Amino acid sequence: MSTTSPPTPAAPLPPALFHPTVARLTYRTLLGSRRALILFALPALLLVIAVAVRALTGADDTTAQQILGGFALATLVPLIGVIAGTGAIGPEIDDGSVVYLLAKPVRRSTIVLTKLTVASGVTLLFSAVPVLVAGYVLNGNSQQIAVAYATAAAVASIAYAAVFLLLGTITRHAVVIGLVYALVWESLFGSLVPGARTLSIQQWALAVGGRLAPDSTVTSAVGLPTAVILLIAATAAATWYATRRLRALTLAGEE
Repeated sequence: MSTTSPPTPAAPLPPALFHPTVARLTYRTLLGSRRALILFALPALLLVIAVAVRALTGADDTTAQQILGGFALATLVPLIGVIAGTGAIGPEIDDGSVVYLLAKPVRRSTIVLTKLTVASGVTLLFSAVPVLVAGYVLNGNSQQIAVAYATAAAVASIAYAAVFLLLGTITRHAVVIGLVYALVWESLFGSLVPGARTLSIQQWALAVGGRLAPDSTVTSAVGLPTAVILLIAATAAATWYATRRLRALTLAGEE
């Protein structure tokens, strides 16, 4: 009489890093509300300025750097990061609807990584792409300025999204604090104060983007190796702590 051995249990699947449903809800939150008006208005303002400056002054590398560095990278990119990063999770925590998300059988790390992916993508789309277009309008990418600043904007988008996503899990006033950081620290201190410049995401991103431009064209107060380490560390630390905060919401029953 033959015996049948019991079936070998299937190996458990690795935890998913991206959840389509969470992503769809996050996109709907960001692009289906009044936040979307600001997301569209800021890049439009940059492009209007670029067209007007080109029409009035012609192609000029110095002017292009002033606009792309002084306005786009120092102000526009962090502002869009605030809107996308805090908006990816902050409203759900504020109105209490996050409990429905946490009740689903989805790992907290998957939720955070999915929302970070969406927030980074939205920030990149509404900042790096307009910066690239504005750079070509201003000086036709002379000295690789448009590509360098667009790359810096893309790199900064991920770090800003992670930091402001974390901020959205910590406080109900994430938008206000984020705006203060974006407008005061990044736009003012991060651009002008020597000591503060080394702790600026803007400067870290410029170190990366500057590698694509000729020497001394796009400069940063931080060396490239240090900038890469700090960008990775800030993004990873913010993502890890945001996951921890989300777990704490479940364990402590907050919000």
